[in-house]
Amino acid sequence: MGVALITPFKTDESIDFDALSRLIEHQVKNGTDYLVVCGTTAETPTLTEKEMDQIARFVVNCVAGRLPIVLGVGGNNTKALVNKLQTYDFNGIDAILSVTPYYNKPSQEGLYQHYAAIANVSPIPVILYNVPGRTGVNMLPATTLRLAKEFKNVCAIKEASGNFSQIDDIIKNKPEDFMVISGDDGITFPLITLGAVGVISVIGNAFPREFSRMVRLALDGDYKNARQIHHRFTELIELLFVEGNPAGVKSMLAVMGFIENKLRLPLVPNTIKTYEKIRLVLNQIG
Repeated sequence: MGVALITPFKTDESIDFDALSRLIEHQVKNGTDYLVVCGTTAETPTLTEKEMDQIARFVVNCVAGRLPIVLGVGGNNTKALVNKLQTYDFNGIDAILSVTPYYNKPSQEGLYQHYAAIANVSPIPVILYNVPGRTGVNMLPATTLRLAKEFKNVCAIKEASGNFSQIDDIIKNKPEDFMVISGDDGITFPLITLGAVGVISVIGNAFPREFSRMVRLALDGDYKNARQIHHRFTELIELLFVEGNPAGVKSMLAVMGFIENKLRLPLVPNTIKTYEKIRLVLNQIG
C-alpha cells in the first residue's frame, strides 16, 4: 500500500509542515509501504513549483530512508516535463508517478509518444497514471502494454479508470515484472483478486494500519479476512469522495486531530452534513 499524501494547510493557507511531519510519522509507524508525494491528492494544481520542491525535500528528510518515495511528475506539456526530468534533483526519490496529459486530450499515439519521451530521459523508474475522470482521456490497454513492453524503466501503472475489463486486460497481457496498482480504494480488494499488486491509497492517510493489512491479507490469499476489512470501510470510502478528493480525507484527518480542515480554492471543505456523516462513521469504526 502506497499512500497519496495530502498537503496540510494552516488557516492562512500556508503549508503546515508540522502537521505534515505528524502525518508522515503516522505512515511510517503503521504499515505504509511507500509514500506518493505531490500527486493529485496533494492539491498540486494550487501549489507553486517552489512549494512542491519544498514539500518533496521535506518528506525526503523526514522519511530519512525508512520508506520509498514516489514523486508526482506529470503534466500536459511534454517538453517541459522532459526538461524537468533532465534537471531535477531526484536524490531520495525512488520513482515518479506521471499522470496522462490532461485537457488537451491526446490520441493514443500521442499518449505513447508522451510517455516514450519521459521514459527516455527519466533517471528513475516511471509509474504511469491513468485517471480519465480527471484528465479527460483514457489510456487504453494496448497503449499501456506497448509502453510496458518497450521500456524497461516503465515499471507499473496506477489504474484509476474504474473499468474492470480494461484493468483485467492489462493484468492478463502485461510483462511478468510490470505492476498494476489500484487507483481506487473502494475496488482495491477485488482488483487484487484479479492480479493487481496493491493500491495508491487516499484513505491510507488516516488508516494506514488497517488498509495495509487488508492489502497484505488479500495478496496472501486470505480473502475472508481481507473482505471483512474491505466491507468495514466501504461506507467511509464512499463519503471520502462524495464531495471530491481531498475534501473527504481532510475532513477525516481533521476529526482525528491531525490537520486543520483547510483547502485551497477552487476546492472547499466538505459541507457540514457530509462532515458530520464522516464524524459519525469514524465514531462507529472506533
